[in-house]
This record gives sequence, C-alpha cells and structure tokens, in this order.
Amino acid sequence: MSRARGPCSLAEGCERGLTWIKPSFLWMMYRCGWGTNPGQETVLAVEISREGFEWALRHACLSSYVRGVHPDRASWQRQLKRAPARVQWDPERDLHLQPLPYRSLQLGLSAEAVRRYADEWTVSIRDVTPLAREIHALVSGGDLDSAARLLPQERPYPLGDGLPAHPTGMTGCFTQQPAAADGAHDSKGSPARGPS
Repeated sequence: MSRARGPCSLAEGCERGLTWIKPSFLWMMYRCGWGTNPGQETVLAVEISREGFEWALRHACLSSYVRGVHPDRASWQRQLKRAPARVQWDPERDLHLQPLPYRSLQLGLSAEAVRRYADEWTVSIRDVTPLAREIHALVSGGDLDSAARLLPQERPYPLGDGLPAHPTGMTGCFTQQPAAADGAHDSKGSPARGPS
C-alpha cells in the first residue's frame, strides 16, 4: 500500500513533504479508517519494483534517533535531513485495527526518492477500495474468518546483500519483536512487509 499525505502532485507538492509506502494492508486500514476517513475514501494498492524498494531502503535514515546506532543526536539529524527516504516502525494491526506485539515498516519518501517512485518504480496501481469495504463489513458483522481469507497475501521481505539489517542488531527487518506497551512510534520491532 502506498499513500501520499494530502492532495498533491508527486512531481511538485509531495516533494516538500513525504510520500509514505505502507506495505501492510491492515496498517493502511488503520491509517485510513477502512477508507472512511475524510479525504481518504479511496484506497490504492501501488505495486513498485523490487529495485526501487531496495534503493529506498539503502538510502533511508531512521525516523527516530536510536542510541548505539547513531553516533549522536546531531549526526542523526544531519543524516535525516540529507536522506531521500526514512524508515519508521509502527505497531502492526489486527482485523479490529488494534495494535499487535510486533511492528511493520513504514517507508517515507522525499525529494529524489519521490521522483524515482513516480517515474521509475511504479509498476501498477489498483483501486482496492471495494476490497477494503468488503473486509470491513465482514469484520463489523463478526465474520473474522471470512475477512481474514480476503486479506492480501503479505510475506516477509527477504533482505538481499547490501540491504541494511534492522538497527537494533536483528538479522533482518522481518523478525518479530514485541512492540512498546504504549504503542508509541519508534524505530524498533517488526515484521515489515515489502512489495510483492
């Protein structure tokens, strides 16, 4: 899933902000309220190339300072300002959109990464609003098994050579780790789902 914050042209307005790649369907449903939040009534699945996704990961900076990963806060701030992409880890969601004890990757793009996303990486765009509404109706009706069967298949993304491992020293970005009890945003935990 991918979502640009606010109405803007990829070539113009979004370069001033961030365009977020949200590979988790249920996290996106949490963010857009199953496609019912004002201004978020349409849900698009944007397929991007593996090469593009991996370029963004290689050029990303963590969205939060992590002691032991960054030499100091000032160094992290300089890196964040220069990086065309940023990574953050947010609690994954269940069918009721409640936080789970592991996190999913969110990948924010700016500047050069937005241009590459729009011009080079995008493979296809599908409107999945009807699917979101169908799953939401099943969840609202208590039929969680049927809702779960309709969820898009999401697989752990394999880390290739040269891709950064999770900053807390895990062997990959997709190893489960408990989320913070308060659900606060930080850069720890997993699993993330990449493009299919």
